[in-house]
Amino acid sequence: MTPGPGFWRQVVEQLDAALMVLDPAGRITAANPAAERLLGRPAAALRGADAHDLLHRDPDGGEVPRDRCPLLHALAEGSGARGEGGTYVRGDGRLLPVSWTASPLAEGGSVRGMALLFTDATGDRRVHRERTARTRALEDLNERLSLVAEITDVLGQTLETDEALARLVRLLVPRLADWAAVDLRTGSGAVHRVAVTGPEGRHAGFEGRHTPTPRPGEVDDSPLSRVLTGGESVLERRVTAVPPAAERAPLAALHNGFLRVVGATSAVTVPLGADDRITGALTVVRTDPAHPFDDGDLLAVGDVGRRVGVVIDNTRRYGRQRAVAEAMQRNLLTPLPRPGRLRLAARYQPAPAGSQVGGDWYDAFALKDGALALVIGDVVGHDLTAAAGMAQLHGILRSLAWDHTGPPGAVVDRLDAAMPVITTVPMATLILARVEGDPDTGPWTLHWTSAGHLPPLLLSPDRTARYLETGQGLLLGTGSAAAAGRPNATHPLAPGSTLLLYTDGLVETPGSHLDTGLDRLRRHALALAHEPLDTLCGEILARVPPGSTDDIALLALRLPPR
Repeated sequence: MTPGPGFWRQVVEQLDAALMVLDPAGRITAANPAAERLLGRPAAALRGADAHDLLHRDPDGGEVPRDRCPLLHALAEGSGARGEGGTYVRGDGRLLPVSWTASPLAEGGSVRGMALLFTDATGDRRVHRERTARTRALEDLNERLSLVAEITDVLGQTLETDEALARLVRLLVPRLADWAAVDLRTGSGAVHRVAVTGPEGRHAGFEGRHTPTPRPGEVDDSPLSRVLTGGESVLERRVTAVPPAAERAPLAALHNGFLRVVGATSAVTVPLGADDRITGALTVVRTDPAHPFDDGDLLAVGDVGRRVGVVIDNTRRYGRQRAVAEAMQRNLLTPLPRPGRLRLAARYQPAPAGSQVGGDWYDAFALKDGALALVIGDVVGHDLTAAAGMAQLHGILRSLAWDHTGPPGAVVDRLDAAMPVITTVPMATLILARVEGDPDTGPWTLHWTSAGHLPPLLLSPDRTARYLETGQGLLLGTGSAAAAGRPNATHPLAPGSTLLLYTDGLVETPGSHLDTGLDRLRRHALALAHEPLDTLCGEILARVPPGSTDDIALLALRLPPR
């Protein structure tokens, strides 16, 4: 069973070596019982005190200048350090020679303090050697604890399986191992080797292999098979070479072949996950016979595997949800009509990998009075619920617009009134527009209302562009409909002009002002106004700056020239 946080806390409290935790300013925030005994000071007297001022002395008992303290230098640089022959002053005034090692404590990419291990350096050489070995063992333990914490922090920052595994192996090699391999179960019952990293980084030559799991009755006692079928962690202190001819089982051939090729001398294989939710296996390898893995490594790697399994389970669940939502969105984006000489084009671009699914959509359809309806909308939220809400609004708005041939504001008022009763949508923005006029000869007029949405962009044939900022009303779902109804706006559409409706993902980038995005869209659209409509839409999306985390819907209408 993989130990939890309580196990590691108990280990620290029972250490024979003294351990203190310092904050970034060098103040003591915690001390274990061994530190209290060695310093002759209770934890209450240590906690909150400046470690250097309280403890550090020269061999004669004099104060040491702060700029000559190696521990303070390490703390300022956020780096590890160790020292022999330092001197601390006990609570009873006696001077205590110490050997010490310090390791930074990182969280979220920043150093939050320092773990300081120190031992009594008095006594003969044998005792000194023993204590040095103990300190190194404790240093290894401290490194394992730090590595587990850092892996947990880093893996929690992504919802993409491939990215999570890439981050995992980058942390394991070379800090804990010389090689690392990750195998994942597939839906077909096979095992897929998805990531292998060595001293030179990712090794694509070892990746991609699919291997069947043992069939009922088939004997496979390899560590990889034992981990995947039984959930036990396996420590190979000394790897024994197995000739290829003896590797009849597929998983045994995969595991032993990998160890043989990389020159493994010691290996640990652990499950990803726990109990009945084992999603794969992690194998770490060392190639130096002088430094084999031990039981402490087995515990640390097992803890990492359990945490990684939870992350993979979450990323897969998120991936399935995202795929369902994207399929729902794309299936609702019906083919565009071709009304006479009017031309329509549209694009939908999902949010980048690692972002959540949005609720953006566009629509265009003919109304029963011959007008052309244009819709662009964005449901508040970023999950499967938002995508389902978008589907609800899409269908209801189509029905209302077809049934009611009045101004767009009246249709959207009816939608706003119905939304809390027959949908799960809390809030949404949209534009509903009507293009009136003969689809072949015109003249054409645009009638629209905006429920808190970004303004349409009109490109005129005289190479000017303007945002149509009238017709603005409250977004849907506020429960504050005006007694006079939603505003409507009207604007003539000149032959050869182009109208763009879009969602905020096209113009909003984290860290950038909205006006900057709107100006960028205006410039790019003007530069592309002469291009065919499909090309214009594609190029506008291609010019969205990196960093966008939202999905994008874009609908374009072009009127024929005179």
